[in-house]
Amino acid sequence: MTILDEISDFAKERVARAKDQISTEEMKSLAYETERGEFPFEQALRKEGLSFILECKKASPSKGIIADDFPYLQIAKDYETAGCDAISVLTEPKWFLGQNEYLREIASAVSVPVLRKDFVVDEYMIYEAKTLGAAAVLLIVSILTGEQLEHYLRICDDIGLSALVEVHDKTEARTAVKAGAGIIGVNNRNLKDFSVDTQNAAGLREEIPSNVLFVSESGVKTPEDIRKVNAYRADAVLIGETMMRAADKTAALQRLRGDIG
Repeated sequence: MTILDEISDFAKERVARAKDQISTEEMKSLAYETERGEFPFEQALRKEGLSFILECKKASPSKGIIADDFPYLQIAKDYETAGCDAISVLTEPKWFLGQNEYLREIASAVSVPVLRKDFVVDEYMIYEAKTLGAAAVLLIVSILTGEQLEHYLRICDDIGLSALVEVHDKTEARTAVKAGAGIIGVNNRNLKDFSVDTQNAAGLREEIPSNVLFVSESGVKTPEDIRKVNAYRADAVLIGETMMRAADKTAALQRLRGDIG
């Protein structure tokens, strides 16, 4: 069993416990009662030039504790001040030490759209994300069937959530395209063994149609990395650890942007 299998299994346990508190029908009803919105996450990625999604996370399975002190609200506000286009918030509690409340509070405190970064294994988590204030959810192809992915994309569209559909190889990319994903992210980190190949996104670029937004995820640390991302025509880049460890978020983002503006 890989760490991804373990995380997915634990996510199913989390959902089962959550349903004991609020049923699926109740959560669904709450999601539909929430203002639908105009897909601000997607709009943020459609702007001219490369968009930056900055990640707010305390820990990860590959790096352990990233931030002993974790003033998540201040981090999110610093990201917004720095000029990010969207913020990714980890809500997975065991391996990433995330919390739903981090997402709720951050979404209420910033004006940029917020992505719920978690391991969605049940439609319940999509409805829940909407009620927490998320503008988007992450859907990981490797832990879903093609039918699940299509179903979850329809739910997202119905309630006004964008979906960042994450893939790692050609087969997964083709599954995402077939399912009708409007935003596809290529993770340069293999979630099964945590190895990083910063050219993975470049190698899969031609699998993604031009009308689908393309995001490069993980492994981006330097202005040179950003130039490479720009060269293979990514619409956005998701950056986690590098920005989390930066004392001055504005200076760090300016350095990464370099001469691309």
